[in-house]
Amino acid sequence: MRRVLVINGPNLNMLGTRQPEIYGSETLSDIETACREKATALDLEIDFFQSNHEGEIVSAIQQARGKFDAIIINPAAYSHTSVAILDALLACDIKVVEVHLSNIHRREEFRRFSYVSKAADGVICGFGKQGYLLALEAAASFFK
Repeated sequence: MRRVLVINGPNLNMLGTRQPEIYGSETLSDIETACREKATALDLEIDFFQSNHEGEIVSAIQQARGKFDAIIINPAAYSHTSVAILDALLACDIKVVEVHLSNIHRREEFRRFSYVSKAADGVICGFGKQGYLLALEAAASFFK
């Protein structure tokens, strides 16, 4: 069975209460539940990780090497600032799907650039929770 690590960055633990007009009313737990159901249907094993700390995310990526077949990452605000996360993803030699709940291209100018995209095999944005489910389908397609 293929293994996928789903990484969530800063403030995503606040989903459901943080700016619901942008991010929706579903919690990170709601997203995880939906992803676990989808992963089962796709014959994928998934693990979830969330941190508000850049170094912890870098460590999770480094530790994924050799243990996971793909990473789905919503780096949140670190998308626009973290060369360290980019470097970790480039070094891990694992397929990567970047996901964002909102359409970052319709937001503030600074949110339209993502360092992480340079390491991603694909990017999904603007579909809310559905974006994670699409990312799982994309990850499953890597192994066909």
